[in-house]
Amino acid sequence: MHKVMSIVEQIESAISGLPQDQFFELISWIKSRYEDAWDRQIGDDVKSGKLDYLAQEALAEYRAGRTTSFPPNEKSRD
Repeated sequence: MHKVMSIVEQIESAISGLPQDQFFELISWIKSRYEDAWDRQIGDDVKSGKLDYLAQEALAEYRAGRTTSFPPNEKSRD
């Protein structure tokens, strides 16, 4: 029985045959696309309030005096 390749398998096969310069060009394109998607997702999460709890936790830690300066060699946070 003949197995039909999935789209991902076809892409993997095509990538494995790329010359090195085209492979690196593809990596650069994928990295850029991934970073753009990540930025959009974080932006959407911030706008929707999904990350508000993190800001609240950080402010509570700061107000309770349980934070340190960053970078660590800074003198004071006030």
